[in-house]
Amino acid sequence: MRILLLSRYGPRGPSSRLRHYQFLPALAEAGMSVAVAPLLPDSYLEALYAGRMRPVRSIGAAYAARVRQMAGARNFDLLWIEKELLPWFPYGAERWILESLPPYVVDFDDAWFHHYDRSRWSLVRRLLGSKLDRVMRHAALVTVGNDYLADRAESTGAPSIAILPTVVDITRYPIGPERTGTLPAVGWIGSPITDHYLNLVGEPLRRMVTGNEIRLCLVGATPGILGDLSADRHVWREDTETQHIAAFDIGIMPLADTPWERGKCGYKLIQYMACGKPVVASPVGVNRDIVEHGVNGFLAETPEEWTNALRRLAADPDLRRRLGAAGRAKVERHYSLEGTAPRLIELLRAAASPPVS
Repeated sequence: MRILLLSRYGPRGPSSRLRHYQFLPALAEAGMSVAVAPLLPDSYLEALYAGRMRPVRSIGAAYAARVRQMAGARNFDLLWIEKELLPWFPYGAERWILESLPPYVVDFDDAWFHHYDRSRWSLVRRLLGSKLDRVMRHAALVTVGNDYLADRAESTGAPSIAILPTVVDITRYPIGPERTGTLPAVGWIGSPITDHYLNLVGEPLRRMVTGNEIRLCLVGATPGILGDLSADRHVWREDTETQHIAAFDIGIMPLADTPWERGKCGYKLIQYMACGKPVVASPVGVNRDIVEHGVNGFLAETPEEWTNALRRLAADPDLRRRLGAAGRAKVERHYSLEGTAPRLIELLRAAASPPVS
């Protein structure tokens, strides 16, 4: 079986890496041949994370290359698309390309459709507001990371929908030795385009850091986030991310409660829990499913709730140990690459085989 993977980025793009690339070895073992054709180069991501203008010429070249690539797509049994073929292009262009090609699977791990249907620009809403609904409706299979995205896919009339949570390769996530004699480390991992959520809990963090109750560790955040608040700040790298998480004592995931955030898949929570860390998270979207309040972590909404949850965990190593073990067990049961890959393989095979009438 031959599959053409049409991802948005190469492995440096988080969604591309976690929803597609990490499964490639398992697909190869299952006898599937996957050709990879990312849309945008690494230089685009580098500019995005640095807050620089993305080079228009290279974006245009990337789109032209994708259109050319589609000429050879007939040689495959299945297309595996990350969200859409041509972001910000109307559906007609996408449909014109896809209508004579093999069946396709489209994957969503966030509410990307809200960039269109909730845009502040009326022209975007008019031209693109229903684009991804139509992409889903004509897919052989829509895979999504949570119930919020599944509900959207169902509303479009998509013929086949499967919820596949974003998962981790559990073998990459060590349970670090317990540290004593130091302040508990409260940690966050992410990117420069998501670190603004830390401002939602800036007050509790500042209170506890300045009160000498915790240390703060930030991985992947911009240097200026949270102002002059003392923190151990680290650049994100794939080869060191699990080491940093293993050095946390508590993992946090603050989120705003908007339609965009409800489409998120809670990946950083899964990472923390994979390393046996208790978590504190905003009760938004899939966070409510991942975090069992008082079992593997705490859900916190107000600054007072955040402060209370962090204080309980910071003051009680036994509680941290117990909740962390429960979190690790949940990841092993529900959020592991080993457990999810066989299901994905089965779904891709079914999508490539038209139903017998």
